[in-house]
Amino acid sequence: MTSTVDDAPEPSDTSLAAPVAAVFRALGEPARLSILRHLFTGEHSVRELTDHLGLAQSTVSVHLACLRDCGLVRLRSVGRSSRYSVADPARLAALLAGADELVHGPGADAATCTHLDAR
Repeated sequence: MTSTVDDAPEPSDTSLAAPVAAVFRALGEPARLSILRHLFTGEHSVRELTDHLGLAQSTVSVHLACLRDCGLVRLRSVGRSSRYSVADPARLAALLAGADELVHGPGADAATCTHLDAR
């Protein structure tokens, strides 16, 4: 007996939501948002990001790995060094602009959200 496409189990809402949730978790860390915002100015090395953000090299590297794993940044090797850039600037800019509108738009008050941890 052969199986048809109709026999295949449908993906659950949870399994469909997991990759999107991972992107939002990646964007939920202020340091990663700072890295992304700086990468919008152009391609940068870990050292340049470290100098600009005042973070430890290991911290920047871990954040970049997370952003890369989520498909938000891309890596380009140049000799023995690596350069990072935003993978899809137009769509990421639109996503961040939408988030900014939600936070700062009419009726929004993110400061009163009890589900956000105070940083």
